[in-house]
Amino acid sequence: MWNCDSPDASEAVDRSRRIPTGVEIGEINATHLINTPLKPADLLFVFGTRLDEVLRAEEAGRLWRAGLFRWAVVSGGVTPGAAPSECTIIKEEMVRRGFPADRILEEDRATNTGENVRFSLPIIDAALGLAKIKSVICLGNTWTGRRYAMTLHRHWPEVEKMLVTVDSFATPRALWHTDPEFRRRILREWDKIESYKARGFIAEWPGSGS
Repeated sequence: MWNCDSPDASEAVDRSRRIPTGVEIGEINATHLINTPLKPADLLFVFGTRLDEVLRAEEAGRLWRAGLFRWAVVSGGVTPGAAPSECTIIKEEMVRRGFPADRILEEDRATNTGENVRFSLPIIDAALGLAKIKSVICLGNTWTGRRYAMTLHRHWPEVEKMLVTVDSFATPRALWHTDPEFRRRILREWDKIESYKARGFIAEWPGSGS
């Protein structure tokens, strides 16, 4: 999502270029960089992005072929100066890989993670009925995935949530702290979590590891 932060996230001090301590690396590995155990779900929630769109579509296709979900919703608006919407780009990539277009719900207005969820819920409800959805797999980037699931939990606590994350870094995820850009992205997200929880933007969920 091109503006995945809250509107006032710029208030936070950006410390993302620091070198984390061994203790902090351990905490991040244990509680932030998580993929949950997977089982078949009712819905795949694909959060929009302008990074690694093809990789995200490929992962959605892999999960579909494995029989891990029945419907997908793709959420993401138009990046300024870069139409079409994230939703359109990702959906087209999914369909190009054999994903049935009539199984993809579309949300093409969201400009941040909160809007991804808030704008998608009425679409899901109209098409499928929220009460009929018991489990959701969230699909997002390695560094933002936990926050995506926590945002979904804030607005839709009743549903069971699972998390799958992807990235295109050549550096293995376990060595994220050795790659300057990978490290920057993860630390930037990690630093938001407690503030966002305190402000009610996100909520802890059982799969979060903390």
